[in-house]
Amino acid sequence: MRNILAAIDFSEITSAVIAQAELLAEATKSKLWLIHIASPNPDFIGYKTGPQTERNYLARKFHNQHRQLQEWAQQLRQKGIDAVALMIQGPTIETILEQARKLAADLIVVGSHGHRGFYKVLVGSVSEGLLRQANCPVLIVPVRSKPEVIDQ
Repeated sequence: MRNILAAIDFSEITSAVIAQAELLAEATKSKLWLIHIASPNPDFIGYKTGPQTERNYLARKFHNQHRQLQEWAQQLRQKGIDAVALMIQGPTIETILEQARKLAADLIVVGSHGHRGFYKVLVGSVSEGLLRQANCPVLIVPVRSKPEVIDQ
């Protein structure tokens, strides 16, 4: 294994995805690509952005996300892992798959929010889309809101 792509979304599952990808990259001496897919340009998906305040908000949000990605990559490099952070705008599943191909990823690591039912029907699942379409293995890191208690 030479390249691991970890797709993160700045949600509560991000730290678990990075931790799992870090373990794998360290164990296999692989390069770790941290990737975040920013929302597509509003004009791209069929609606115009609002006033300048909305544009300013999005610019600050993207700037902060980019800075955080770079910090995570730097922390990994300080641990001896060859890490690179990328932030790309586009449709999530398609963009992750395109980058996985471009980077010759041997593995994609992604988290699962565990959404079910109506939400999944309306919005879909990034992890499910990656499982169906990826040309390399996909590791899904499950994250539960509450730890499971095992009776002994």
